[in-house]
Amino acid sequence: MLVSIIAAVTENNVIGNNGNLPFKQKDDLLRFKFLTKGNVVIMGRKTFDSIGKPLPNRTNIVISHNKETRRVLKQKGCIVFDRLTTAIKYAKKNFTCNCYIIGGGQVYMQALPLVDRLYITKVHATLQGDVTFPKIDTKIWQALCSSFRHKADADNEHDFTFIEYIKHTDLADYYKNKPTFG
Repeated sequence: MLVSIIAAVTENNVIGNNGNLPFKQKDDLLRFKFLTKGNVVIMGRKTFDSIGKPLPNRTNIVISHNKETRRVLKQKGCIVFDRLTTAIKYAKKNFTCNCYIIGGGQVYMQALPLVDRLYITKVHATLQGDVTFPKIDTKIWQALCSSFRHKADADNEHDFTFIEYIKHTDLADYYKNKPTFG
């Protein structure tokens, strides 16, 4: 099982404002749906609250420290833990699909040293917000692939680029096991 972070991040690392995304990027949401569908998603309680319900066609795991909140989330069909590390161990033990950490800021900060990949939509804008994504340390993370810069349009408020990162320590294994064509 690969454990990855998926996030849309502005140039100044903003990912949220007042419980919402600070931008409208339809293509990012379509990519999010494509990658996470049929897989496990792990999120913090605030992220769950901003979505409002379990995401369909995914196993939803929510992190909450409050016992009563965990009880309510279980009634809504979520699997609930009080720690991210416990949630990841559970996902690895009980599922063979991929696992995506989907937010928020505190969960991303805890998850960054624990994950294998980062799927980042870089939103080329500097926006105001109250939740930020941790800085990606290029001594640890290497951009494996990147899309061309998509221009803003009717469905996407800002220019954006899809970037996939892999840990430097994982690069040797990636290239050793890379499929060949031809």
